[in-house]
Amino acid sequence: MQSVLDALASLGGKPIETLTPAEARMQPSAADGAKAAMQKKGMSTAPDPSVTTRDLPYGSDPKQFARIYKPARAPAGGKPMPVIVYYHGGGWVIADVDTYDAAPRAMAKALNAIVVSVEYRHAPEFKFPAQHDDAAAAYRWTLQNAASWGGDPAQIATVGESAGGNLAVATAIYARDNGLTVPRHIVSVYPIANSSMTLPSRRDSANAKPLNTAMLPWFGYYYQTSKADAQDPRLNLVAANLRGLPPTTIINAQIDPLRSDGETLAAAMRAAGDKVEQKTFPGVTHEFFGMAKVVNGAKQANDLAVARLKTAFEAPATRR
Repeated sequence: MQSVLDALASLGGKPIETLTPAEARMQPSAADGAKAAMQKKGMSTAPDPSVTTRDLPYGSDPKQFARIYKPARAPAGGKPMPVIVYYHGGGWVIADVDTYDAAPRAMAKALNAIVVSVEYRHAPEFKFPAQHDDAAAAYRWTLQNAASWGGDPAQIATVGESAGGNLAVATAIYARDNGLTVPRHIVSVYPIANSSMTLPSRRDSANAKPLNTAMLPWFGYYYQTSKADAQDPRLNLVAANLRGLPPTTIINAQIDPLRSDGETLAAAMRAAGDKVEQKTFPGVTHEFFGMAKVVNGAKQANDLAVARLKTAFEAPATRR
């Protein structure tokens, strides 16, 4: 983890919370730091060619598209594959499907699954709830189209990181409330889930990298129309109606101002009667999940997510 943080620092990025969104989008990302660390070790940073991708629109805005990851050797006309709808992070302001390529590509390969990585409109050009609306629209669109890609729409899960970890849960709630096929499983990685600014991790990881506590209100300023939005249950998931959600795996990093979000979300989901497994990985930071090739904790977290998704896809279907 330290080698990635050192590599990221060497790329000379400026503090995100001091920049405009346009400037922030041009800064080196944690994924760039991971690639720099890999290059230093003589490792290839080329995308794994055993997984193919294509981009398809699910809406009329240029940002409303999804990148469809599919195992290259998937036989035409073979058994329909499970489908994962994946939502990337970036505080709903920065980053995109390119930044978050590692995890969906790895999951497609490990699970022999189709992974639909959703791009969505960004704030401040489009403020909350545009991102949640897009996440729901892309999920509905995936259910309608998965079969044409060789996927099984009955075998669907949601996965996301950070802002996307929030969307993975919020979209499952949307599916439950709107009579859609509910995901078999949710994997929520260091989600935004609790709008309190006095959580333990806000203090003990205030100066963490690559996400610090000062960046949280910076993101909020740009994606919220007003401060009241922070209490909306789609953002403040701990206050949402969490009953009847699918089994959920919540993955957190120890050195992360969002660690307490995942821990309090797990407690709220358990209180609602959901089956939840929450694990905080020691010695790692926000954004570690996509760094499995160079960070051991990330490999362990990826393996946990894959194992839980595999179990969910192999289980017999239950009527809801």
